[in-house]
Amino acid sequence: MRPRRDPERRKFINTSKQGKLAVEGEAHRRLPLVRFVFRIIMEGQSRKWMILVATIWIQAFTGTNFDFSAYSSEMKEVLGVSQVQLNYLATASDLGKALGWSSGLALMYLPLWVVMFMAAFMGLFGYGLQWLVVRNIIALPYFVVFLLCLLAGCSICWFNTICFVLCIQNFPSNRPLALSLTVSFNGVSAALYNLAAKALNPSSTALYLLLNAFIPLFTSIAALVPILRQPSLDPLPLDAIRLDQFIFLLLNSLAAITGLYLLLLHAMDSLAARCLFGGALFLLVLPLGIPGIVYAREWFHRTIYSSFRLEGSSFILVDADDLELHKELISREGDLANKEAFAGNENGLTLGITRQNNTGGCCETVMERDRLVMLGEEHEARKLVGRLDFWLYYFAYLCGGTIGLVYSNNLGQIAESLGQISKTSTLITIYSSFSFFGRLLSAAPDVLRRKFYFARTGWLAIALLPTPIAFFLLATTVNETALHAGTALIGLSSGFIFAAAVSMTSELFGPNSVGINHNILITNIPIGSLIYGFLSALVYDSHASSSLAAMADMLVCMGRQCYFFTFVWWGCISVVGLASSWVLFLRTRPAYDRFEQNRTSSMLY
Repeated sequence: MRPRRDPERRKFINTSKQGKLAVEGEAHRRLPLVRFVFRIIMEGQSRKWMILVATIWIQAFTGTNFDFSAYSSEMKEVLGVSQVQLNYLATASDLGKALGWSSGLALMYLPLWVVMFMAAFMGLFGYGLQWLVVRNIIALPYFVVFLLCLLAGCSICWFNTICFVLCIQNFPSNRPLALSLTVSFNGVSAALYNLAAKALNPSSTALYLLLNAFIPLFTSIAALVPILRQPSLDPLPLDAIRLDQFIFLLLNSLAAITGLYLLLLHAMDSLAARCLFGGALFLLVLPLGIPGIVYAREWFHRTIYSSFRLEGSSFILVDADDLELHKELISREGDLANKEAFAGNENGLTLGITRQNNTGGCCETVMERDRLVMLGEEHEARKLVGRLDFWLYYFAYLCGGTIGLVYSNNLGQIAESLGQISKTSTLITIYSSFSFFGRLLSAAPDVLRRKFYFARTGWLAIALLPTPIAFFLLATTVNETALHAGTALIGLSSGFIFAAAVSMTSELFGPNSVGINHNILITNIPIGSLIYGFLSALVYDSHASSSLAAMADMLVCMGRQCYFFTFVWWGCISVVGLASSWVLFLRTRPAYDRFEQNRTSSMLY
């Protein structure tokens, strides 16, 4: 016989269940952010972080032009060419950047992953055939090798375009942070390839060409799955945007650790190189743990995030909402200033429009003529090349970042002329690592924005300052310590300029036109590579032909005189770039200050 249930006991159980459910419901109501984070993770938001990591891999392993100096001496010997002809090969690689528009055209008609593999196969074909030439497996005319270098350089530009597109598509709210972080990793390519080459065969410099051919292809295969699974992202609420910003802060910290790891740890043999290369790969895979960081959001928010909150973007200052408000405020200020000028009041706000000055001084004409009224104004190509500010910016880049790139292309011959050919890989690692840190520092203007605001063009002038110091140091004192210090300063300076260029172009000449305008800007790279490299090669060959080091059909220059005048001339040219950047800063500072004032005032209302 079944026992009879006690009604009072049943009532107690039901009451307990209801109380438990009520407590659980209250707990869920207290954790709306946790449920929100869980929902966006489950809906595919975590995929964008996998895409970001894939973009980091692509950038880290496709900066193959930075290791040119590692195998340039062997290529020069095999081809039997002069330093001038070797410089033309380096210029061909840089000339690929002038063909950057072709990648955008390809993306208009082909899927992104197809364009990525086209870039990978261009590099495979370009570098692979060069490796066969250097290994004396096949023989090709000099002009064909020139075209192979051009094709390999074009593949680098295509990879960069793919990375830009991935960041823009998957991080619309934090696009600047994504671009800044991923572009930085392009600077560590030479250090990574140096470790890989030492791990496989330290005695072969031709191995760099084989790695340049295959590693980007393997990286493209690894990045294929995240790219094919791109999520369709809806606009994120403010809390999610701030969460992403904090995650980017963590990723930048991890990037700095990666750079220090590659800079400070050196491989003495193949076994150590294998261990260090494995550690570098681990650091590159580590960001895949980003979903776990998202789950731990509440703990980070209570302990760390509140003291590191980021205001605004770190790569492109002008976003769509700020720009529209800025235009409206500028328009109102313009009407007010026109009325004051008509009434004869000279004490109104300065708008940066060219003022009629009776003195007609030369300096005031340069400072006031056709200066920018506001940031973010769109410039078509014809309007762009008619701007004095553009040409100041162009020459600052030409005489700053580009000259640093030409220096890196000549590191092999510089080390050889000083009797330090065995130190070439070390110099490449130093330049690569400090270029990486320079790229990371390009985010400083916005990280420090709340406490210290300074126009980005002013940061450009500061970044150019180490370059002339380094070249004059190399001209006066060429020993191992000075060579390392000068290489580090040049890498730091040029890295900052490379990373900040897209941001500055969008701010000065419009974010919507940045693709075309930036490609116009970087035409200075092949031009500078040709001119600076040609002049240095002439000096090199002139001293080599009169020395006892001329062997067979190849001219080898030994001694300090090989690059003394080159360093002096490069130092003087970089001073011209520094002066151009300073004038650009003075001309654009009112526009930057006005934009910051408008942004700050809009936040108060």
